[in-house]
Amino acid sequence: MAFMALLWQQCCLSARRVENGRVDTVSRAITAKSATANGGVRGGVRGGVNLPALRGHNDALVLHLLRGAGPSGLGRSELAERTGLTPQAVSKITARLRGEGLVAEAGRGASTGGKPRTLLRLVPEARCAVGAHIDRDELRVVRVDLAGRVTADWREPLDFGAGPGVVLDAVADTVVRAFAHPESGAGASPVLGVGIAAPGPLDWRTGVLGRVTGFPEWEGFPLREELAGRLGVAVVLDKDTNAGAGGAVGGGGGDFGASVYLHVGTGLGAGLRLNGEVYRGVRSAAGEFGHQVLMLDGPVCRCGGRGCVEVLCLDAVARGDLAEAARVLGEAAANLVALLDVDRVVLGGRVVEEAAGVFAEGVAGALAGRGAVATVALAGRGVAEGAAELVLGPFFGRPA
Repeated sequence: MAFMALLWQQCCLSARRVENGRVDTVSRAITAKSATANGGVRGGVRGGVNLPALRGHNDALVLHLLRGAGPSGLGRSELAERTGLTPQAVSKITARLRGEGLVAEAGRGASTGGKPRTLLRLVPEARCAVGAHIDRDELRVVRVDLAGRVTADWREPLDFGAGPGVVLDAVADTVVRAFAHPESGAGASPVLGVGIAAPGPLDWRTGVLGRVTGFPEWEGFPLREELAGRLGVAVVLDKDTNAGAGGAVGGGGGDFGASVYLHVGTGLGAGLRLNGEVYRGVRSAAGEFGHQVLMLDGPVCRCGGRGCVEVLCLDAVARGDLAEAARVLGEAAANLVALLDVDRVVLGGRVVEEAAGVFAEGVAGALAGRGAVATVALAGRGVAEGAAELVLGPFFGRPA
């Protein structure tokens, strides 16, 4: 295995600028780790790889740039410069993507001495993804286009404590409705896959849930496998907080360096985004933020501990003291900022959405009081949208 890895690396390093061969569209889901190892970086964008076996990566790279450019689009020369690919390679890639309906003309750009440039744009409606947020008391399912825009939205009550069978039925039924949504009539966009965000802990690699606090019956349940079997499409599963962290920079938007997403809803947790990627930890257990202890011998938390951030914060919410809830959240966030030296704290979840100003001000005040240097922002997208980004990210060459 070590020899093959070395051989692969040497092949990539010695690759010439060619663009031929045939690779299926599914191969676009090459992870950013492979892309970084095998391509350069130009202006903060990963360089293209001129190797036939990595043609799918080059396609994804071009699509990612067009996604970020929005409706105004980019010219082929700009794409070539930003990717490091030859103009001829870019022409072949864009011709292929136009043939697949993923790219279209966006008009003409200003002339630089010759004929006006033809600008190209992503066709958002060419494909779609479905994202589902399984909360303890609610299910939200969204259908999004390639730009990450929500084109259909479902929200309904859910009893996570009813057990896997009941929850699986509800999720599968709603997702199937999302598949059949008549947004485009007979020509509805093909579905790339389904992203599922669920309470943790869970193993992101195997798609199996751990011992969810308060719901021991879910331990060991293979949620990803069961849903994929019912739906007949690719399914990606992650913790709700990780989906929230990924969703905060999805939709073609820029990354924000090292950031933490704090989710306050029926529970309290964190999603970490470090070095441009969601950090899950060795055992997919990173981000159990809600069960750090702030008060020794404090009130009993449902995890069995005492004085956890979650119980202190949610108890304050329950008695209507949102300012105190925000202060508790801010003190815990200050610990995290000091530990990880993150640049940005993003707040999300239903509780935050209902009192956004109170939480933003309270958390920012607590950070300032502790001398923590980090900006505070509100999440512009929900966890369900972040779940859909688990599918869209790899399509555009980004890690899930």
